[in-house]
Amino acid sequence: GCALEKKVVKSKLGEKVGLPCCYEIPSSESLHNYRVYWQKNTTEVVLAYSEGKMIFKDKRYENRTEMNTRNLTLWISPVEILDNGPYQCIVQHRKVLQNVVVCDESVTLFVTADFSEPNITAEITARSCESTEMVVNCSSHGGFPKPKISGFFNNGTVQWNAIWVLDARSTYSVTGKLWLNVTKDSSITCSVEYDGLAKSTSLLLKKTDECVVPTVPQSYNVVTASIIIMIIFLLAITLAARYLPRHGKCSPFFKKQSLTA
Repeated sequence: GCALEKKVVKSKLGEKVGLPCCYEIPSSESLHNYRVYWQKNTTEVVLAYSEGKMIFKDKRYENRTEMNTRNLTLWISPVEILDNGPYQCIVQHRKVLQNVVVCDESVTLFVTADFSEPNITAEITARSCESTEMVVNCSSHGGFPKPKISGFFNNGTVQWNAIWVLDARSTYSVTGKLWLNVTKDSSITCSVEYDGLAKSTSLLLKKTDECVVPTVPQSYNVVTASIIIMIIFLLAITLAARYLPRHGKCSPFFKKQSLTA
């Protein structure tokens, strides 16, 4: 039962993790009587001990690994994403004329990294009286393993157009994009799921209220009435300017004719 529990060891990026060996040196003996090999992927030697001294250590694990000289646990700190994988602890007891294998068992290290809280942004691309068209982006970074991105819009699931990027630390960044037609104030939720965990963020998308009911007929009537009134006014002025002065000039003439008569 204990052996099965030791098959998989989980750790978070940057933490200190111990990989247990399948053998513990009895108190009556010392490491001097053993050869110990810690290997990764059955071919890459992480470190090796012989006659109580370390005789090899992989450069990638330099300054990050040490082994307990009693229970032979391999300690790694800080753990990296690239440390993921199966490890083997092989212990040989040095006897006369031969080395006897007393332990050969593997343990798998599974390193995870937490993703950041998803960040949601929305940009309006078009609007009308009935709806507002938006492009919604959701992004999260710094996690491992490769995540799934999902979401809800108006209580229905949405399918993000997702892009994953692997950075120099072997952690993932993910960005999802949606094109939405918003007809009323609605909530969009983005979830990033990894290793049985999930981080979610929600954003309220507001339909713009800048639409004004067309008032063209009313404006047209007002303008039309104004133009008619203006025309009548101008006609009145024109007629007044045309006839009143002429009537004034004729008055002396009529007076002169009457005197002559």
